[in-house]
Amino acid sequence: MSMWLLYPAIVILSALLTGGIRRYAISRSLIDVPNARSSHSVPTARGGGVAIVLIFLLFLPFFGVTGESEWSLIWSIIGAGTGVAVLGFLDDHGHIAARWRLLGHFLCAAWALCWLGGLPPIGYWGGVIDLQWFGVIVAAFYLVWLLNLYNFMDGIDGLASVEAICTCVGVCVIYWLTGFPGLIGPPLLLAMAVAGFLIWNFPPARIFMGDAGSGFLGLMMGVLSLYAAWKSPTFLWVWLVLLGVFIVDATFTLCSRFLQGRRVYEAHRSHAYQHAARKLGNHLSVTGAVAAINTLWLFPIAICIAVFELNSLLGVSIAYVPLVILVYKCRAGKDG
Repeated sequence: MSMWLLYPAIVILSALLTGGIRRYAISRSLIDVPNARSSHSVPTARGGGVAIVLIFLLFLPFFGVTGESEWSLIWSIIGAGTGVAVLGFLDDHGHIAARWRLLGHFLCAAWALCWLGGLPPIGYWGGVIDLQWFGVIVAAFYLVWLLNLYNFMDGIDGLASVEAICTCVGVCVIYWLTGFPGLIGPPLLLAMAVAGFLIWNFPPARIFMGDAGSGFLGLMMGVLSLYAAWKSPTFLWVWLVLLGVFIVDATFTLCSRFLQGRRVYEAHRSHAYQHAARKLGNHLSVTGAVAAINTLWLFPIAICIAVFELNSLLGVSIAYVPLVILVYKCRAGKDG
């Protein structure tokens, strides 16, 4: 059976599983209670991202069996994704010290990179550079940063889900346009799994993703971007453009708080999207704005890089400069 026929069923299964997890969370009092650092005002069940993890990992081997994806990708995802999800699940149910979480994240990144072969050659200004062994270190930090920034950015209803769907669907269209249909399966599967969860997470959310889901999504998109870059160096830049909203907001906020002498690992609500949500008084407007930025700004730039051969570094600069200005205007990194 073609996976295309299963995608609608995957959305439904993900939605049903999310509903079951919500009932479990409520019965076990796994509830996010609003506090001074929260962006929500109503106690809400958490941990729904487990549904995304289970659905994605359950159906992913199908691509290996049919030969649509290499088993190296599948094993890298299964091992690293399971590890990160388990760490997040345990943290959702209790607390794991930041240093041990970070160690676990690097171990999961190392597992993924062993199967992927490290950092692929990077295309720039018409040339290609291979960082070799140093590239493995760079790739490990890249994966761990995407994992954690996705956790940081999962702070208002529907935002992390919409970002994942826009990014994965966008990159699938680009794979199709550039003649790489064999890369479409895993990111499209991830988008469908997230879509089922979004039915429950759409503003006003009835369940939150939790660390198990947000960290998993960040790592998966990092792994998929590196895997695609082995097929064509341009694809790494495409992923970086499509993830621009999250990368710019999280990185700008972290750097700002670090320069202010703040403890960057402590919980806060000073991201640009959090300031915007408080100013507008609702989450839907901000989540919708991010979807619009992804669709009307970042996606066309990514197409220009992949299809019309716009210089990659120039394309990323064009994509990021307005975002940097936007998050600065939204007071990213500032309290209050």
